[in-house]
Amino acid sequence: MAGLPSPPFFIGDDLALDFLNSVAAPWGDQIEWLGTGGDLIAWLEQAHAVPASALAHVRKLSSPRALDAAASQARELREWFRTFVRDHAGRPLEPRALRELAPLNALLERDEIYRQIKAAHVGDKAKSNLDADLAFDWQNERRWRSPNTLLLPIAEAMGDLVCQKDFTFVRRCEGATCTLWFVDVSKGHARRWCSMAVCGNRAKAAAHRARARQDSTNRVE
Repeated sequence: MAGLPSPPFFIGDDLALDFLNSVAAPWGDQIEWLGTGGDLIAWLEQAHAVPASALAHVRKLSSPRALDAAASQARELREWFRTFVRDHAGRPLEPRALRELAPLNALLERDEIYRQIKAAHVGDKAKSNLDADLAFDWQNERRWRSPNTLLLPIAEAMGDLVCQKDFTFVRRCEGATCTLWFVDVSKGHARRWCSMAVCGNRAKAAAHRARARQDSTNRVE
C-alpha cells in the first residue's frame, strides 16, 4: 500500500483477529490500514481474504466513493467485533453471548453463495481421500455485486472464530501499549507477545534495564 509506513500485521493466526489488527500503533503513531477503499482492497489482497479476480471485478464496477463507503463500514465492523472479542477473550464463550452476535448474523444473511460443478484437482482429491478417478467436484462461489460484499469473507472469518475456536486462547499482546490480538496456538499456550520482533524484544530490553538498575543500586548500598 503506497504511502503507508509499514505493511499490515498478520500475526493473529486467525483472519478475524488479523482484521482487528488492521489498525495499530506498534511504534507509537497509529496506523490505519483501512483508511480508504483502496486501502481496504489492498489489505484484503495481502490477507488472501478475497480472490484477486473478485477484487478486480469490484474495483472495476465501483466508484471511489462507493469503495470508501465500504472501507468505512469495514472499520465499523472491526470496532464492533473488537468490543465483542475484548469482552469475551480468555474464557469459553457462553450461549448467552449469541444475542450479541445479532449484527454479525444480519451481515451474513446478505451473502449470496452458490455451488458450481468444477473440474476436480488431484491435490484436492488427495486431501479429502476421494476417488482420484472422479472428474468433477463441488466448489462454492460468491456473487460480488457491490463493494459491501467484500466484507462477507471477513464476517465468515468472525463466525469461524466464534464457532470453531476456543476463546480461552484468544489474547491481546502483553506489551504495555500494544493493541494486537492473536489466538495462542503455541505449545503449552504460553504465547505472550504479538511478535518477538516488536513487543517481545521491548520486554526483554526493559527487563535488562531493570536488572541493570537493580545491580547498580545494590553496588551503591
